[in-house]
Amino acid sequence: MVRQRVRGLPLEQILGWAEFGGFRIAIEPGVFVPRRRTELILRQAQIVAPPRPVVVELCCGSAALALALASTLRDVELYATDIDPVAVRCARRNLAGLAEPGEVFEGDLYEPLPQFLAGRVDLLLANAPYVPTDSIELMPPEARLYEPRMALDGGSDGLDTLRRIITGARRWLAPNGRLLMETSPSQAPASVAACKRQGLKARIVTSDELDATVVLAWPAGDSPDNQAGGGH
Repeated sequence: MVRQRVRGLPLEQILGWAEFGGFRIAIEPGVFVPRRRTELILRQAQIVAPPRPVVVELCCGSAALALALASTLRDVELYATDIDPVAVRCARRNLAGLAEPGEVFEGDLYEPLPQFLAGRVDLLLANAPYVPTDSIELMPPEARLYEPRMALDGGSDGLDTLRRIITGARRWLAPNGRLLMETSPSQAPASVAACKRQGLKARIVTSDELDATVVLAWPAGDSPDNQAGGGH
């Protein structure tokens, strides 16, 4: 284990688990390791979640977000997707222990989701890749050498995948649904602008404690205050 760590292998992949949101998340070799800053999505989702929410996590990786949220809310109808078969296997393993384990689909973003979810999703969560391609080589070796590039590379400006998520969101969101996406402080204004172009209202939520930035978006006809907690 020490030799693996010296080579740069992420500690979480060596141990086989990561701590996220107070829960132990199984991590397999080659799977994206959940970051603590992503807990800001979890906290915001807990605030705005309606009773018995329908939750979808895109680019789920190990499904850390889905597991932590379903473990803290009641009666969650849970779905997750990822394009990486290794991540899908790991996510299914993590969610199998839930009373209502939900379903994990292999495929690109919305593509594998069952059509009956269209217009029903209350919480659409995405910790999608948002590192600009040219910046990947500047990342620590734990990430650039041992995590899948598809989980990191967000294209030339880092927003390629986030824009695709935003473009498809309205079809899947319930009338009072919420889209929550992790991004960087410099990318957040462009992410909000992309939401507005797709008929979504949006605002930026930050946490100094977590060093995190999240864009919270909702259908333009709704108000963020229409749900318990208001997302503030």
